[in-house]
Amino acid sequence: MDIRFSAAPHRLPIENNKSGSRGEPWEVAIARSVISLAASLLALTPNLARSQGIYSYPYLVSTLAGKPFVEGYAGGSADGTGSSAQFNDPLAVAVDGSGNILVADMNNNTIRSVSPSGVVTTIAGSPGVQGSADGTGSSASFNEPGGIAVDSSGNIFVCDIRNGTIRKIAPGGIVTTLAGAAGLTGSADGSGSNARFQSPEGIAVDSAGNLYVADVSNDAIRKVTQAGTVTTFAGTLSQPGESDGTGSSASFTNPDHIAIDSQGNLYVTEESYFIRKITKEGAVTTIFPISDTGYRD
Repeated sequence: MDIRFSAAPHRLPIENNKSGSRGEPWEVAIARSVISLAASLLALTPNLARSQGIYSYPYLVSTLAGKPFVEGYAGGSADGTGSSAQFNDPLAVAVDGSGNILVADMNNNTIRSVSPSGVVTTIAGSPGVQGSADGTGSSASFNEPGGIAVDSSGNIFVCDIRNGTIRKIAPGGIVTTLAGAAGLTGSADGSGSNARFQSPEGIAVDSAGNLYVADVSNDAIRKVTQAGTVTTFAGTLSQPGESDGTGSSASFTNPDHIAIDSQGNLYVTEESYFIRKITKEGAVTTIFPISDTGYRD
């Protein structure tokens, strides 16, 4: 089976009947993520064969865990194997060194683990319980966990969107707040609880264990050390724009997802449908500018 992306995807006429972290329907969030992925593939693999405007990729798609959406299904929180497990707006995933898939289950306010065989367990948080408590396993709480990343030691890092914090989950499910203060949003650099974020969503970790956070409403990319020291790596806090440049001379508009390659380069998507590259030195370039959903060579 091939996955196929149309050469000209369009805006989807989906009504705003379920809201995600930015007040958008979850279907739109998923569509936007798929469009960003398709755009990345088209931009980074220019020599792929084309046939009548269709790009084919030889990936087999199967459902590992969870119940497929049907009209009227509102999601759930059950652990289990395969289709007996349930999720409620799973927003982001990461894969640990053992091949387990870690899931930020946003509307359940939990962090889930999916084994390679599809066994789902909840490793932190309690389904439906919003909060900001540190603790172990179900005694910890989150408020719309978003981006998720895992380092080489098995520590999990989560963007707790509504709390405006970065959370750390050590092996054994021990949850602590690494940076930011729950409920105190803002745009300050600093250490630990003195730092401020506004809707942090995307997160990536480099080989040294440093975290890079797409701070959506601050229009910037933040760097967080393992000790919890927060600096602004690229962009200027709360100054949106589209400028390339190095460090604070670059600007972003609502950066929301971020990934890192083996060389330490960061790739950032923005809600303005731009894809940006940031080198280890903080030099920002635009690698895929598009003015609307779709594609352009």
